[in-house]
Amino acid sequence: MTTVKLDIVSDPICPWCYIGKAHLEKALEAQPNHPFTIEWHPFQLNPDMPLNGMDRRAYLEGKFGGKDGAVRAYAPVAEHAEKAGLALNLEGIKRTPNTINAHRLIHWAGIEGKQNAAVDALFQANFVEGKDIGDVDVLVEIAIAVGMEGEVTRKLLEGDSDIENIRDRDAHSRKMGVNSVPTFIVANQHAVPGAQPPELWAQVIADIMAQIEPSEE
Repeated sequence: MTTVKLDIVSDPICPWCYIGKAHLEKALEAQPNHPFTIEWHPFQLNPDMPLNGMDRRAYLEGKFGGKDGAVRAYAPVAEHAEKAGLALNLEGIKRTPNTINAHRLIHWAGIEGKQNAAVDALFQANFVEGKDIGDVDVLVEIAIAVGMEGEVTRKLLEGDSDIENIRDRDAHSRKMGVNSVPTFIVANQHAVPGAQPPELWAQVIADIMAQIEPSEE
């Protein structure tokens, strides 16, 4: 069967990316013969974040103009996450990390064919377990959990391997017009922004399969 590339531009601290992944996977599970080959790509929501991150409450109140603004901003996140069947533990997140190292881990996981598992594990660690996914020890723990070599990952994280690659790919996405995440790019042509519902993905899959099937007869 013909495969179709689905590139996903995302940041593992973005709750809409977590919700968008859940919606997409619900549609993919309903159509196991879907044509997509998926690859995740880096986008840092906070590229200027200090490498060791910062206190999450201070970050949110600074970004949204105080506590009330932060609460208002996250109300729809909690509502949509619940509809998607995700249990968010937002109170458990104490720090907002710099995600450059998390993106490096996703990149290396992709080389080993473990990218989806790594993305899942990063979302779980951040949004459910309240772990600091900017911390090298946490990232090594995630690497081991998805079947990667822990000590190799630690050595890579402690060096600067692929940092410029990640920054260049982030910059490339911005130059191509991506200014928010998640952004899904279908067949290198059609951009689908935001955490779209499973019904939209079901229609996209049906449309693609309708185009593919006549050409394969």
